[in-house]
Amino acid sequence: MTTFKEFHRRSIEDRDGFWREQAQLIDWHKAPEQICDFSRPPFVKWFKGGETNLCYNAVDRHAAKRPNDNALVYISTETNEEVVYSFAELQREVERMAAIYQELGVKKGERVLIYMPMIAEAAFAMLACARIGAIHSVVFGGFAAGSLATRIDDAKPVLMVSSDAGMRNGKAVPYKHLVDEACKLAEFPPAKVLIVD
Repeated sequence: MTTFKEFHRRSIEDRDGFWREQAQLIDWHKAPEQICDFSRPPFVKWFKGGETNLCYNAVDRHAAKRPNDNALVYISTETNEEVVYSFAELQREVERMAAIYQELGVKKGERVLIYMPMIAEAAFAMLACARIGAIHSVVFGGFAAGSLATRIDDAKPVLMVSSDAGMRNGKAVPYKHLVDEACKLAEFPPAKVLIVD
């Protein structure tokens, strides 16, 4: 077992060798042709030519080998609620969300804006994007309608995922009216809004 300092030093001194080893810890659809392309500094392309699915690596491969192990522990300090999801349960929730996205017409490469409170469903929403190859943009749930509209115009999402309300400092914070107002203010509102309750 190496120490953190040794681990870090190796990542600096033998960058390609170090990251080649790290890349072997995940599953690839297509192995990378080059670990680090630093031909246009300061820009770097990591794992050039490689193809993987981050949702598969984070969820599916673990669900196949250890379905009943804890995958996600949701703890709310607002409601004193704690929910534990096994890898199998997490996979089902993510697959369900991904199927909803596809039913709503979201395709690979399209953008989904996530404007939700800190709930387990926010994690499902992000992982579902990774699963189908959509790009997600998370917007802080405390933003007002004007700020949300700006983020909508920046991302130009085909879908926004939100909640009816969240909890902050022991009080319910409505989201839906902010979503409605932001969509009116935005120049490029999403074609569809999914409310997760």
